[in-house]
Amino acid sequence: MDTNQLRNLVDQFDLSRHEYLIVSSGAIASGMSRLSLAERPTGVPLMQACAAVGQSLLMHTYEQLFFGKKVVAQLLLSSDDFTSPIRYKNLQNALQRLLKLGVVPIVNENDSVSVRELVGAFGDNDELSGLLAKAVEADWLLMLTDVDGFYIPNGRKGPRLVRTVQRLTPEMEAVCNGRGHLGTGGMRSKLRAAKVASESGVHVAIVNGREPEAISRAMARKIGTYFPPRQKVK
Repeated sequence: MDTNQLRNLVDQFDLSRHEYLIVSSGAIASGMSRLSLAERPTGVPLMQACAAVGQSLLMHTYEQLFFGKKVVAQLLLSSDDFTSPIRYKNLQNALQRLLKLGVVPIVNENDSVSVRELVGAFGDNDELSGLLAKAVEADWLLMLTDVDGFYIPNGRKGPRLVRTVQRLTPEMEAVCNGRGHLGTGGMRSKLRAAKVASESGVHVAIVNGREPEAISRAMARKIGTYFPPRQKVK
């Protein structure tokens, strides 16, 4: 985890005007570092152990980043929180109350006890972010990554950055790569998250988080790939 980069992003938040919810991966990678593991574990028990060690480190980092600015809260979720109507409603109520209290929820999958998430049956934090954006009726979903957005093949000229995706097609998903080295996400999962959120009336952007003023420039549609809401925005 690049703490300096996280600090740069948090400094861009307009905490006096907007409510923020952060979906953050990094628990397993943080645990790997603390346990001196060079390669991501393949066995579920060791992944769960890494997540259990790393989650406390992750939250400590966010506590420091928001110290003197906002209170942060930890929420660890599983697929059951979205498939059970009762649990889903409870999740919506909890998130709404936290946001009204001015708290910044830090959300992650509950990797320390979950099996389905770790082996990929549910998805990853990209898709989780899309579901949460829908659950809280967010205005924006910003997926910050290490590339400039969504690229498609462009013959001999090389990949071309798509600035706006009006409608996601199976052909677009087919050109995406698979999962990352330390995380479980890839561009395909980001496209799926964008589809879920945009079809629920949320503005979505995939953007390079290392760009200067990435958050404001993404919302101004000056960088990254933008997905307009498919439903009428309230």
